[in-house]
Amino acid sequence: MSRKESLHDDQDPALKKPLWQRLAWLVGIWVGSVFALYLVASLLRMFMTAAGMRTH
Repeated sequence: MSRKESLHDDQDPALKKPLWQRLAWLVGIWVGSVFALYLVASLLRMFMTAAGMRTH
């Protein structure tokens, strides 16, 4: 008889990584997204200032 494969036999490889490594990825992605948002906002502000739109 052949053994039936259980759903628990094929665990996600990401779950085998240490917790600190998974948290480091989470923090890294968050920091990267905040930095990307900062860059986009800065570019928009620069273009708006160049077009004559001022905040004062």
